[in-house]
Amino acid sequence: MSMQCYVYKSQRTEGAYVYLRDADAFGLVPVALAEKLGTLTFVIELDLSPERKLAREDVNAVMANLQTQGFHLQLPPVVEALNAPQS
Repeated sequence: MSMQCYVYKSQRTEGAYVYLRDADAFGLVPVALAEKLGTLTFVIELDLSPERKLAREDVNAVMANLQTQGFHLQLPPVVEALNAPQS
């Protein structure tokens, strides 16, 4: 099974991306989350399938979220060095 999705970059939260099951379907994103993300800018349209590899996300989790919620949120990776004790 494959599905199309549309990826948008947050202009307010560096490294945050929203995957939507329908183009420009911003109403699928909860209002509080949308406010935190700010303006979303279109990046790419993808054809997802269980065989496809994504750089930072599990494609099966993305597809499941798109089917159940209509969107998937990708947050920037946590930088461990920032949490390390200072010497």
